[in-house]
Amino acid sequence: MSDAYERESQNNDRLSELSSKVSALRGITVDIYDNARSQDVIDNSTEVFSSLSTSLKGSAGRLGRMAQAGNKVAIFKLAGMLVGIVVVLWWIASFFL
Repeated sequence: MSDAYERESQNNDRLSELSSKVSALRGITVDIYDNARSQDVIDNSTEVFSSLSTSLKGSAGRLGRMAQAGNKVAIFKLAGMLVGIVVVLWWIASFFL
């Protein structure tokens, strides 16, 4: 009778160890899933910044061609945009510094 009780006790101990290992694996799986989701967000934001960069390069190229054409209004527009960008960046930086 005590032999059966001892085996039952050992089984309960092993079951408890197995349960803790399964819980640890579940936690690792959730961490991996969360990391994969955050990587997806990073990849999406990289795509957005890449398209923004392409758009800005195209706009800068068009503004450069306008300035090369010698159009004085275009040159003033370009200078105004550059001054505006510098002012906005300075204004944003003043909040963080």
